[in-house]
Amino acid sequence: MIFKELSPEERPREKMKERGVGALSNAELLAVVLRSGTGGVSALELAQKLLSDAEGKLSALHGMSLERMCTHKGIGELKALSVVAALELGRRIGMEPTTPQNKPITKAEQAYRIMIPIMRSLDHEECWVLYLNRRNILTTKEMISSGDLESTIINDKFIIRKMIERKAESIILVHNHPSGDPTPSAADIHQTERLRRSLSIVGFALLDHIIISSNRFFSFSEERTVIV
Repeated sequence: MIFKELSPEERPREKMKERGVGALSNAELLAVVLRSGTGGVSALELAQKLLSDAEGKLSALHGMSLERMCTHKGIGELKALSVVAALELGRRIGMEPTTPQNKPITKAEQAYRIMIPIMRSLDHEECWVLYLNRRNILTTKEMISSGDLESTIINDKFIIRKMIERKAESIILVHNHPSGDPTPSAADIHQTERLRRSLSIVGFALLDHIIISSNRFFSFSEERTVIV
C-alpha cells in the first residue's frame, strides 16, 4: 500500500515507521502527537494551522497558551495538553548538559549552548548565573531574576551570597534579549562592570557576561557578537 492510499491520519505514522522519524516535517510530527483530526479536517491540517499561528516556529508554539491553542477548531484541551507535553520534553532534552561535567568552560559558545534551550522561546528577560569551581567546571546554574521585555535586575550581594553557599570560585552571567539583538545596552555595560568590581573585592571572578538571542550572542569577555 502506498501513502496516497492511506487515510490522512495514517500517512505521517506510516511514513515514520517506513522512513524513520527524521523523515517527517514539523507538521507531520505534530500530527502524530495530535493523533486525529475532526469534522473533515485531518490531524495534519490541524498541525499546519497550529504551526501557522506560531509563524512556523516550534519555539513560538512552545510558548503558546492552552487557551490560544484551543481557539483552533478541532483542538480541545486534551490535544493541546499533548502538544504542550511533547514540546516540553523536547525542551528538557535540550536542557541536558552537552558539555561534559568534568570539562572546563573556556569559551563563550559553551555557555551559550548550555543556556539557549532554556532561553530560546522566552518573551521576557531572564538573568541566570553559571557557578564554576576553581577548574572552571560548571557545578550548577540558577535563574536569579526575571523581568519584562526590556530589563532584569542584577543584585550583586545576592550573587555573592549564592557563590559562597555553592562554594563557587567564579561565575558566568547570562541573560537574554527577546528583541533578537544581543548588543549590550548602557545598563548592561554598567551592571557588568559593577558586578565585576564587586566580585573582585571579595576574591571572586566574573569570567563573562553573555547576552543571548535566538541564533547569536554577545560575549563581554570576547567583546564580540557571534552568529551561531
